[in-house]
Amino acid sequence: MFKKIFKNMSQENSENVEKDLTQDNIVNDNEETVNEGIPSAEGLTEEEKLREELAKEKDKFLRLFAEFENYKKRTSKERVELFRTANQEVLQALLPVLDDFDRALVQISKSEDEILLKGVELIHNKLKDTLVSKGLEQVDIKAGDDFNADFAEAITQIPAPSEDLKGKVVDVVEKGYKLGDKIIRFPKVVIGS
Repeated sequence: MFKKIFKNMSQENSENVEKDLTQDNIVNDNEETVNEGIPSAEGLTEEEKLREELAKEKDKFLRLFAEFENYKKRTSKERVELFRTANQEVLQALLPVLDDFDRALVQISKSEDEILLKGVELIHNKLKDTLVSKGLEQVDIKAGDDFNADFAEAITQIPAPSEDLKGKVVDVVEKGYKLGDKIIRFPKVVIGS
């Protein structure tokens, strides 16, 4: 659509320039006959003015078109990002429930009631699958990994149990989760010093 408008504008402007040029030539020819051989500088400057005006209008149009294209790209990118992270608050509210299920599974597995364990595992898996289907992913960090402050939160430092664990993760206290590429809860870890 913009290409058609631009094409029509440039055709109209070039037709107007041609009309103006032919009228200037007629006027210039008459002036030259009156002034007998004195060259007229007005025709040349008028032509230059028209060409500059046309160039300015083309430049304005191209800038406006480019600005509009950038706006469309930016808004579509923002819309995709909004859809991707729209569930963030709800997912963050459900993370403590998921943590409670993890702790309950550990405690129930110590008991000898297998039916209770299976029931809680089914509910836990269903909740976890639902959250994963909405884009939630667990941040993969475990004991022995190098500590990176961009992906984990150190809650304390303890003396390293061995030399190879200095500056590394000793224990993961709370799991971290991300939604797409954005971390919505950093894992809380203990690092060795």
